[in-house]
Amino acid sequence: MYLGLSERGSKLLDQVNAFMHNEVFPAEEIYWNQRAELIASGQLHTVPPVVEELKVKAQALGLWNLFLPELSDGLGAVDYAYLAEPMGWSIDIAPESMNCAAPDTGNMEILSMFGTPEQKRTWLEPLTQGKIRSSFAMTEPDVGSSDATNIQLSIERDGSDYVINGRKWWSSGIMDPRCQIMIVMGKTDPGAPRHQQQSMVLVPVKSPGVTIVRDLSVFGYHDQHGHGEVAFDNVRIPATNLLGEEGGGFAIAQARLGPGRIHHCMRTLGIAERALAMMVERAEKREVFGGPLINQGVIQEWIAESRIAIDQARLLTLKAAWVIEKSGAKNARTEIAAIKVVAPRAALQVIDRAMQTFGGAGIGPDTVLPRMYAGVRALRFADGPDEVHLRDLARLEVKRQDLANGALGG
Repeated sequence: MYLGLSERGSKLLDQVNAFMHNEVFPAEEIYWNQRAELIASGQLHTVPPVVEELKVKAQALGLWNLFLPELSDGLGAVDYAYLAEPMGWSIDIAPESMNCAAPDTGNMEILSMFGTPEQKRTWLEPLTQGKIRSSFAMTEPDVGSSDATNIQLSIERDGSDYVINGRKWWSSGIMDPRCQIMIVMGKTDPGAPRHQQQSMVLVPVKSPGVTIVRDLSVFGYHDQHGHGEVAFDNVRIPATNLLGEEGGGFAIAQARLGPGRIHHCMRTLGIAERALAMMVERAEKREVFGGPLINQGVIQEWIAESRIAIDQARLLTLKAAWVIEKSGAKNARTEIAAIKVVAPRAALQVIDRAMQTFGGAGIGPDTVLPRMYAGVRALRFADGPDEVHLRDLARLEVKRQDLANGALGG
């Protein structure tokens, strides 16, 4: 098992790191100042102009759509895992500046795998060019959406159209004024076998009957792209907006979420690395009890435990990427479920320790730590809560042990 970078991946990582240090980090203060001005003018979800400037620079350098193999000259999952991590150091800016931000990444992957030529021309092309944004609408307020077969939004065939009725929430990206298209999951055949009742369709945001009910904050923070609750009231779309086949929605969701968790987890570890760096810097500069805070044994233990946790999670994530690359996401179910639990858990521990090291400043508005914590805490729900992944891991392990015991005659 080789978990290192290819020669091309190594060169790209050097370029990404240089772009982060030369362009992204210097733009952070500009971003937040512009964002504050936009919010003050009532434009809570409008992208600050500096992001569009960074996108032009990244595209000129070839640091663009790195997650999509057909648009990155076949870059593998392991290579992209390494590239995703530094993007997490500046999570609000870096991923979008390289057109590698969720939920667009997953939506582009779906369109690439399951879209018709016309769907690709209409939606995939402008997404890959960074001209528009998209949303993914699966979770619903009235059912336990951790079991995707529970969803109730109806997608009924009516001649050459589908008619959609229902409600979604935590539809990421929907509040951004540039969001033009949603991928929506609903039931086309409630009488079919449990995992074949659902389908996915493309719904333009401006469709009659689509209403953005409210903007949902996370721990009081409003993401620039936004998470919304959306109502669908007799929304009519052409049947040609179906993604893949009727009844294939559950399978498409699994295809989307598997590789996407590599992206999430590696970016999350980038967030953790930045929190650890902040913790060390603060501890070296802060004086307590007659000496630097860094001399306190508890701080040294936090630093050591943080390094161990980050490196363990990274190795497991790279292993998951390697299995996906070699034999596909279906054969990486164990690793994918494990990293989705481990990476946010590790990052939250590191961020919490950094907050403690900063004292009162760690929970105030003067550092990025509270925003980091809010975002990473939300990841314990995104793409399925921890408990679902732990349940899957347990079942897979029991099956593995039963097979092993059977082979041994146990």
